[in-house]
Formats: sequence, structure tokens, C-alpha cells
Amino acid sequence: MGMKGKVALGAVVGVVVIGVVSANAGNNGDGGTSGGTDKGSSASAEREAGGKKGVKDTGKAEVAEKKAAFAGDGDFQVGSDIKPGTYRTTGNSDGMCYWERAKDASGEMDSLLANDNVTGTSYVTVKATDKLFKSSDCNDWEAVDKKAKGSPAARMSGDGGMFAVGADIAPGTYQSTGNTDDSCYWERTKDAGHGIESILANDNVNGTAVVRISASDAYFKTNGCKDWKKTG
Repeated sequence: MGMKGKVALGAVVGVVVIGVVSANAGNNGDGGTSGGTDKGSSASAEREAGGKKGVKDTGKAEVAEKKAAFAGDGDFQVGSDIKPGTYRTTGNSDGMCYWERAKDASGEMDSLLANDNVTGTSYVTVKATDKLFKSSDCNDWEAVDKKAKGSPAARMSGDGGMFAVGADIAPGTYQSTGNTDDSCYWERTKDAGHGIESILANDNVNGTAVVRISASDAYFKTNGCKDWKKTG
């Protein structure tokens, strides 16, 4: 496990199949607002290729500069190398960022708790019961301050990854138009555990997408979509 470009394991919620790079594995989700989708503590969500940028007054979520907690490449033992908590990586532009939570260091399939291939931003909650966190080709990971307040944006990049609801983006009804080939995938989640039980709703979209993001949602995930705009 942990090879570069590894495909995240698939999952099914209702009749909707989670997207190829949006697939998750495991049933060990934990709350924490999380909180990746996710960005900066002051409204962060639209990904810029190559790294982090300061917050701009553009009406869209942007990335704020944060201090790295640990590197985007490596295997980290939970409790000694990294502490349990929610972490975020931003600015991943090519879908090659891969992470996984594991219950041991055997490298076997049974050790896998959750994983994902990331474009844009990801939020991941590492639990105290996890033993290993693996990261490959990701930008540095930052600890998420649950008490941080932001200026939630009303627009977001359709390929931005995960957005923290209430910090990166405002709750409400959003629309994305012009999606083709069912490549647009969105997901509402209650935490950043990335287990099937974390998902509140999801869809693969062709054409116009409309989704209501609740104030009680923790994160909103979007990949392969046209940009989203709040309409209500």
C-alpha cells in the first residue's frame, strides 16, 4: 500500500458509485472538523496549482498560508511521529497526492482503514486508534484549528477537493453548470474520517448540478466539476 498513483478503494452509497479519484475505503470515520475536503482558517478552498496563496477578496474561497505539521511524503506513526487530529493538505493539482490511514504497518489490504487520491485540498481526521498514516506526492499537511473562524465564500472551484462548511464555504444551495461525461463528482460528509458512514449524500453529474449544503454538514467535496456558485 502507499504506492504513488494508487487508486483509492471504491464504495457505494445507495445507487451512486463514488468517483474514481473520490473513492474511499474503511468504516472508521471520525468527526473533527475536518474537516478535507480540507483550506485556510479564513475561507480557503479554491486550489491554485503549485501551492498556497494568501486570501484574496474575490468572493471565492482561497488558500491561506499555514505552518506545516508534517511532510507530504512519508510513513508516519500515530502518537510518535504525528498526533491524532484533523489535518489538511492544499494545492495538489495533478491527482497524484495519495494518503491512507492504517491500523498497522503490515502493508496488507486488511490494514487499510481509509484512503484517497487527491486533487485540490483534502481534510483527514487521524484517530488515536490509527497506527500509521501514509502520504505520497502530497503538499505538506497542516493541523486544522477547530476554533478558527473564516469568511465563508459563496463560490468554489469545481475541482477544489474538500471544503469545510462554515469556514471555507457558506451553507446554502449551490449550482454547477456545463458538466460533461459524468466526470463531476460531489459529496456531503459529516466528518473527515472518509468511511462510507461519513457520507451524507453524493452524486456523479452530467449537465447541471444543484446541491443543498446544510449548516450541519462538516465538509463538501467536489472533483471534476465546473465551478460552483451559491444561488440560495
